[in-house]
Order: sequence, then structure tokens, then C-alpha cells
Amino acid sequence: MDVRKFLFSNRSFTPIPIALTLIFFSDPRLPYFIYGSILVLLGESIRINAVRYAGGVTRTMNVGAPSLCTSGPFSHTRNPLYLGNMVIYVGITLVAGGRYMSELCLIVFLYFTFQYLMIISLEEETLNNLFKDEYDTYCKNVPRLFPQISSWVGPNIQSPLSFSKTLKTEKRTLQNIFFILLLILLNTFL
Repeated sequence: MDVRKFLFSNRSFTPIPIALTLIFFSDPRLPYFIYGSILVLLGESIRINAVRYAGGVTRTMNVGAPSLCTSGPFSHTRNPLYLGNMVIYVGITLVAGGRYMSELCLIVFLYFTFQYLMIISLEEETLNNLFKDEYDTYCKNVPRLFPQISSWVGPNIQSPLSFSKTLKTEKRTLQNIFFILLLILLNTFL
């Protein structure tokens, strides 16, 4: 079995053990609660901006894409959604606080870096087969995960979706963030 395919098809569920661990050990404290909240907002803003350009095709269970998206945040990193997720997860870890916060931040960062690099390698194989030279040029000009400051202007210019369509597509992620933060607060104060 290809671990990359397993991680891709289960990427909605792999955060559950980490979320439960964060909730169990949570003990939110200032200023980490504020720092974490800022990271959650930053990560979600990265995701919303990426979804505006890529649309709902990012919610698929199949590896691939109908077209190569290279505009907006995809001109700074090839995987802004995964970057946004990582920032959100580290932010939630800081919000949760607790005695193992530092260790959990490191574990969360390393775990999701590993998971996303595995998934990205699978997606890159597929996109390379679909878009060949166009994808190769994109890869040579835009980093895989951690963004570059300057944007790359590629041949594919996508127009962003409206904010309301973007929020409909991003609704599940927003609900999950709210739910995890609510459970952290309930665990702390009940």
C-alpha cells in the first residue's frame, strides 16, 4: 500500500488524534492564547485566499486537477492550502496551551510537514503527468511548500471566486476550527 495515497484519502481524519490530544492537555493561558488566535486567523486567511483561486476542486477525493492554478497564493507556493493548515494547527496548539505546549507544537509541525510532503509527492506525480512541461516550469519557479516573497507570473491567470462562493467552499474548515476551539474552551472551563 502506498502511504501517500492513504494519507491523501484520509487527510480529513488524520488531525483527529492530534486534536483530541490538544483538547485533553489544554490549559489556555495568555499571551499564547492571543498568539495562537493570530496564527489561526493567518492560516485561515491563507486558505481562504487559496480557495478563492482554486475553487471547490480542492475538496476532491481524487488526486489531480482540471487545470493548473498558478495565480494568487499559488504564485508564491505550490501548496498554500497545506501551508495554511499547518499554520492553523500550530495556532490551535498555542491556543490550547498546557504543560506540553512546546513539545506538541514541535510534534504538530513535524507531523503535518511529513504528511503534506507525502501527499504533495503523490499530487506532483499526477500533475506532472497531466500538465507535463507546463507543470515542470511552474515547479522551477514556485517553491513546494514554504512560500517565496515575490510572486511568479505564469501563463495561467485565474480570476478569484467571489467571497460568498469561497466561504461556501470553506465552510467545513471554518466549522472544524470553531468546533476544536470550542472543545478546548469547554475542557478548560467546565
